[in-house]
Amino acid sequence: METAIQPTMFPLEFHLTGVPLSLQARPTSQKRWKAVVSDAARERAEETVELVWLENEPLAVTIYYFPAAPMAGDVDNIVKPILDALVGTAYLDDQVVERVLSQKFEPEVDWSFVRADRSALCSAGHEIRFGRACARCIYPDR
Repeated sequence: METAIQPTMFPLEFHLTGVPLSLQARPTSQKRWKAVVSDAARERAEETVELVWLENEPLAVTIYYFPAAPMAGDVDNIVKPILDALVGTAYLDDQVVERVLSQKFEPEVDWSFVRADRSALCSAGHEIRFGRACARCIYPDR
């Protein structure tokens, strides 16, 4: 009797507590941060499925950041160290990552999320199309 091969269960989802580092951080700090990310991903992968290497499979990575205080740097600066840390854990090479979504959720910021009809509300309550800035807020005199 043949044993069915179990597919890898992705997404690989894990949570970290701490402040992510950017590429501008000291090399020793970056190394420590990457180890934290890699260890968390590896532990989660081992909890969910047997670790399987993904080769040449296109992947998407989603990063949500919930800082305790307003973020000092840019949200895009935390992406590369996280992607690099996942090499050898979630994928063999970060070249397989074809899509990255990174979003910060700062405290005291009023977030409105996308509705099913693919429109949303800006923070002032104006209806906007998904993925676009609110022209009424940007150009209030028009």
